[in-house]
Amino acid sequence: MAYKDLQEFMYRLEKEGELRKITAEVDSELEIAEITDRVSKNYGPALLFENVRGSSMPVLMNAFGSEKRMAMSLQVERLDDIAAEIIDILQMADNVPQSMLEKVKILPRLAQLSSFMPRIVKGGACQEVVDDNPSLDKIPVLKCWPSDAGRFITLPQVYSKDPESGKRNVGMYRLQVFDRQTTGMHWHMHHDGASNYRKNCSRGRVTEVAVALGGDPAITYAATAPLPKDIDELIFAGFLRRQPVDLVRCRTVDLEVPADAEIVLEGYVDPVERRIEGPFGDHTGYYSLAAEYPVFHVKCITHRKNAVYPATIVGKPPQEDCYLALATERIFLPLLKFQLPEVVDMHLPMEGVFHNCVLVSIKKTFPGHARKVMSSLWGMGQMMFAKFIVVVDEDVNVQNVSEVMWKVFNNVDPRRDTMIVEGPLDVLDHSAPLPFYGSKMGIDATKKWPAEGHNREWPEDIRMSEEIIALVDQKWSDYGID
Repeated sequence: MAYKDLQEFMYRLEKEGELRKITAEVDSELEIAEITDRVSKNYGPALLFENVRGSSMPVLMNAFGSEKRMAMSLQVERLDDIAAEIIDILQMADNVPQSMLEKVKILPRLAQLSSFMPRIVKGGACQEVVDDNPSLDKIPVLKCWPSDAGRFITLPQVYSKDPESGKRNVGMYRLQVFDRQTTGMHWHMHHDGASNYRKNCSRGRVTEVAVALGGDPAITYAATAPLPKDIDELIFAGFLRRQPVDLVRCRTVDLEVPADAEIVLEGYVDPVERRIEGPFGDHTGYYSLAAEYPVFHVKCITHRKNAVYPATIVGKPPQEDCYLALATERIFLPLLKFQLPEVVDMHLPMEGVFHNCVLVSIKKTFPGHARKVMSSLWGMGQMMFAKFIVVVDEDVNVQNVSEVMWKVFNNVDPRRDTMIVEGPLDVLDHSAPLPFYGSKMGIDATKKWPAEGHNREWPEDIRMSEEIIALVDQKWSDYGID
């Protein structure tokens, strides 16, 4: 069963020993962040701060902050379980049934998929309290790092519509609180929300926006997912939770939001007004630089009577966002393999903070195969931001970074096996010579073939014989080592 809301997920976390309640008074400026950072670095539990100075709302932190809690948030034992279901759907789409009997057999599956469409309901808990004279000061928004420009909303679902197609977009973009009723809107130029904004700007219109906080964790995750353009994030959330998302119409803007969210901010982004936003302590472990961004004006705030404010802190890994990225890695691997069947596995190590490094193993079948895979990956959606792509053979475990680096340091001739290209980069990449643009490196750490310019015999990996391995396994207890 899907979680009805965030608080039902919190109840399960507490029941399974994955949530700690903090009753001591804490400050939303820096103190909560420092506590959470220490817990994250020690792979600790989710935290509910019940006594936040100056606010009646508790603050939930680190709810997604482990592989176990990330899986719990999506109601699976392992994140790869979702990938298996996606593979099933892709196979169904790839093998169109020919006979009537085969078509009848897949009807229940198609009916299940159609049931993931979001549905409008008359009312929801997110509108138990309606404040038409809103103040962001009532929400315990965090300041996370000393040189942050202010307080930032860090775990929002930002809803907007394409003015041409009317299609909904849900993304996660940080919001710097400027005052009681305005925030920054950190839309990067590559984001679909920014595309909706630019289309409205060309017409001289405001962009209506709703910001939802909380609800079923599957909805929060879906807002972060690198979905193809025009794929509705709420349909994806329905697939993840195996139940459609219930939506309510906003009070002041023509948008719908999850009925069971904790807090909703309604308003608009002006087509002309821009303000300096940042700096902000980001997931790279550095402060992202200040720059001009659009301004979000809050017209109305609705919330539950007993609302909990969900937030996250980002910075040097490990942090909570590393596990959101891990979910993306495992869930979207089938889509990658569907387009590139030679791919065996992929890993986005947390040291690369999601987009800076991709490790991929392939079943190599022709000379230059690794370079073909690198080029293909750079042409796929947000993979274009990958600064380093390392390709290894199929027998290498890319989940083991040490094993991959062993192959890199021993299998690579720097001149022959590296490929440097130029192209788009993430705006957070402070090392790039220009904003949004710079160089990227591909490293071919596969075994080299003569046709790839390796004219020497490639050495054989050292491996023990299977007979001796079996013998030692059988006699292990006799050695008295354990």
